[in-house]
Amino acid sequence: MKFVAFERAKQGTGASRRLRNSGRTPGIVYGGAAEPLAIELDHNALWHAIKKEAFHASILDMELNGKESKVLLRNVQMHPFKQLVLHIDFQRVDANTKLHMKVPLHFKNQEESSAFKVDHCLITHVLNEIDVACLPGDLPEFIEVDLSDLKKGASFHLSDVKLPKGVSAVVRGKENPVLVSVVVPAAEVAAEAAAEAAAAAPAAKGGKAAPAAKK
Repeated sequence: MKFVAFERAKQGTGASRRLRNSGRTPGIVYGGAAEPLAIELDHNALWHAIKKEAFHASILDMELNGKESKVLLRNVQMHPFKQLVLHIDFQRVDANTKLHMKVPLHFKNQEESSAFKVDHCLITHVLNEIDVACLPGDLPEFIEVDLSDLKKGASFHLSDVKLPKGVSAVVRGKENPVLVSVVVPAAEVAAEAAAEAAAAAPAAKGGKAAPAAKK
């Protein structure tokens, strides 16, 4: 995905405010051997770009002074209530250096699983993106996750995902987090509990009936 940036001559709070009033967004590009560079972008073009998933999760082509370079979006600062991008950060990409990036998950075939079709389980997507490490050339725009094998009572974990070649998951905390939970419907749980209680009732009475009282 490509976007156009321009060098920003003036910096500071006042200059940034005037820039925003003119329909531009201040930003910065950092990383690599070069020094950080102050830039500006057309706000309307940027506003449409940030709505696209690829702008957040793929290597971007930044055109600056007639030259193109590879960058990653690293941070977007939004206005608290206006539809306004206040500031944006990009990181230069080195083709030979591994990077860490959040990649969105695209789930498919959930409706074809026995957990959904047969057992009518409640299926919840716990995570919609994962951290990965890879070389820039191996970075996927998204990772497709096939849920056709979901079964009742068995959640879907990170280890169940087939990662693209050259891509590894970066895990913090839990070594194998749940991505998709599969929960039995509450009505079915209640029905099973009632059936178990009914089956246990005769056994709870136990032994012989008590003798009748003498008159």
